[in-house]
Amino acid sequence: MIFLHGLGDTGHGWSEDFAGIRSPHIKYICPHAPFILNININITLNMNMIMPSWFDIIGLSPDSQEDEPGIKQANGIPSKRIILGGFSQGGALSLYTALIMQQKLAGVTALSCWLPLRASFPQGPISGTNRDIYILQCHGDCDPLVPLMFGSLTVEKLKTLVNPANVTFKTYEGMMHSSCQQEMMDVKQFIEKVLPPTD
Repeated sequence: MIFLHGLGDTGHGWSEDFAGIRSPHIKYICPHAPFILNININITLNMNMIMPSWFDIIGLSPDSQEDEPGIKQANGIPSKRIILGGFSQGGALSLYTALIMQQKLAGVTALSCWLPLRASFPQGPISGTNRDIYILQCHGDCDPLVPLMFGSLTVEKLKTLVNPANVTFKTYEGMMHSSCQQEMMDVKQFIEKVLPPTD
């Protein structure tokens, strides 16, 4: 369930509310609206204040003008603005999903993982929409659960399936099957590069 908060709010409060009624078989995502959808939109109803909002609200009467462009822009996050990511098994699933998806994705962050069913992929580039996807793969050189060799074999295979210039493989000295501050900074830089702010 993706649940969108109201004007001026964030997803935090609703996330806490859903925690009280959570069902184990349902994933709840409570995103935050941007402070403004584009540089020219403030909230007209609230004296042009800048606040978290999915679109502008001009008035509350039934015949008030509506922010048609803002509503259409906020109608959904385009898949090309989505990064899949995960750690270990979650990273493996993220890589696999990105390579078989029909929708264009922005990128994948694959931490301490491998490419599942790698033999089922073609020997050459994939023909799907994500042939030019950006991938950041990270691995600790002391990982006892998913050895670095798995990461190395994965990156070699990925470079045959997608544009090799878009694949980055980073290793971290002494890191086991975990994460570290440098890895998280590398993930942050990757996200900011692949998903720059929109106009």
